[in-house]
Amino acid sequence: MFIESITPEELQKLEFASFPGKITVIDSVGAEFNRAIAYLRSQKVIGFDTETRPTFTPSQPRYNVSLLQLSGPDKAFLFRLNRIGMHRRLCNLLASEKIVKVGAAIHDDIRGLQVLHGFKAAGFVDLQKIGWEWGIRDKAVKKMTAIILGFRISKTQQLSNWEAVNLSESQCKYAATDAWVCREMYLKLLASEKNPLDLSATVEAAEESR
Repeated sequence: MFIESITPEELQKLEFASFPGKITVIDSVGAEFNRAIAYLRSQKVIGFDTETRPTFTPSQPRYNVSLLQLSGPDKAFLFRLNRIGMHRRLCNLLASEKIVKVGAAIHDDIRGLQVLHGFKAAGFVDLQKIGWEWGIRDKAVKKMTAIILGFRISKTQQLSNWEAVNLSESQCKYAATDAWVCREMYLKLLASEKNPLDLSATVEAAEESR
């Protein structure tokens, strides 16, 4: 059984962890891109996330999705979409019902990708929508990771420039980790007994507090 929620104090006590495998940045369509697609298509479950260059003032333009992260157990691939676009083979991968793609709050991520190239998303799992089935109330990736996997992940690179000429090692590690932990959380949940939250009690409490 998992705890419903974790406090900032409890979170601080946990050790940091990050993706332990090989990270490959894909910024052109060639042999490396082909190997990445072949590896990802061989997986039954992959972790999924995206990053977009942030804007800090209303006058700044809003950017399209900069990076698509897809991770297996030992390899993570960072596709620089601002360089290669949303290639049809990536679209086919994300439209495959045979490969489970696991992320958190994935609706906006998918919509952002579809702006670049239309595709029909299939085989996606949103951790924020299924966590309650295992009694987990928290929805932030950082907190869910702590509850399910028992370690802390860093979010310091979240608002960095994802369209920089070269991504830093810290950016790559952050991006790969975010996709990887989604995969690991999903597999851990599947291997654990369900203990659903009483959603009716949650709704009643919310109504009483109004």
